Amino acid sequence: MFQVFATTPENMGPGEIGAHAARAEAMGFDGLHVPDAVHDGLLLSAMALAATETLLVGTGVLLAFPRSPMIIAIAAWDLQKMSSGRFELGLGTQIKQNIEQRYSARWDSPVPQLREYVQALRAIFHSFQTGDRLNFEGDHYQLTRLQPFFNPGPIDHPNIPILCGAVGPAMTRMVGRIADGMITHPTNTSPEYIRDVCLPRLQGGFEQAGKTGDDFKLVLGPLTATGKDEATVAAQWEKQRNLLGFLYSTPAYWPSLELFGWEAKGQQLLDMTRAGNWQAMPDIVTDEMLAAFVPRGTYSEIVDTYQNRYANLTRRITFPMPDNPADDGLAAKAISALQRC
Repeated sequence: MFQVFATTPENMGPGEIGAHAARAEAMGFDGLHVPDAVHDGLLLSAMALAATETLLVGTGVLLAFPRSPMIIAIAAWDLQKMSSGRFELGLGTQIKQNIEQRYSARWDSPVPQLREYVQALRAIFHSFQTGDRLNFEGDHYQLTRLQPFFNPGPIDHPNIPILCGAVGPAMTRMVGRIADGMITHPTNTSPEYIRDVCLPRLQGGFEQAGKTGDDFKLVLGPLTATGKDEATVAAQWEKQRNLLGFLYSTPAYWPSLELFGWEAKGQQLLDMTRAGNWQAMPDIVTDEMLAAFVPRGTYSEIVDTYQNRYANLTRRITFPMPDNPADDGLAAKAISALQRC
């Protein structure tokens, strides 16, 4: 069976997230992913958890490098305590230009830097839970001071799952080695990419760590075109065309294009961003590309589509909330069917 997580629009703010989360819970979703882009992912997580009783809430993904590991550790600990164990911490690096130029933060060596970040978080969590002295010293992070006054103390659910976003080979292997799960970027969720590229890299990380990976949480978050009827699906199809045109203008997201032999498309899109030709970018994304990357079908069809694409690759997927709450009942039937697959 699939665990099904709802998605959250990146422009959704604190005023709407509580109702959004309560709606996802009422529809029967297992969990909710909140973004960390336009609004703060930790704040959104707190409000989503406060508005729900059973829903898992995870950041998908929280930018690590602009924040100290201690800042995130304290927030994650509080969220886990307030929700009685319903919080999952998703972390990511994003890209160098955003980290350095949008956040004025350090971008050193992203793979070892994120590895140390996860290790630092676990060291902090251990000190919170046990009271043992904090003594983490790495190349990128040093955390050696935690007076008892600042230690929030033990909680009932201290094992906070840490999932990481990954695209490249070294990052993916590292995540397989040290993390509890991986959240795929939406540009890299085609079945071919997961089967032929992602899973072998994760397996390499499992082998390095001497573990089977049986408990590893691989979260596939495809851009999906679905709805109550074909007109709604077609509109979502074009929406995803626009989004992929923007996303594939970033070279870091080209691995799946390269797998299909569409590298030139990425370069075209990059050139168009440099020329400021934003409006024409969707024209570069063909129907063939959309069919490879975007699951499509009405609510009565999409379950079979997901099953055919992902059943042998993962047990955890994301699924879009309807734009119109009047369609929640139809979407809920699809969600329930996915959970029974």
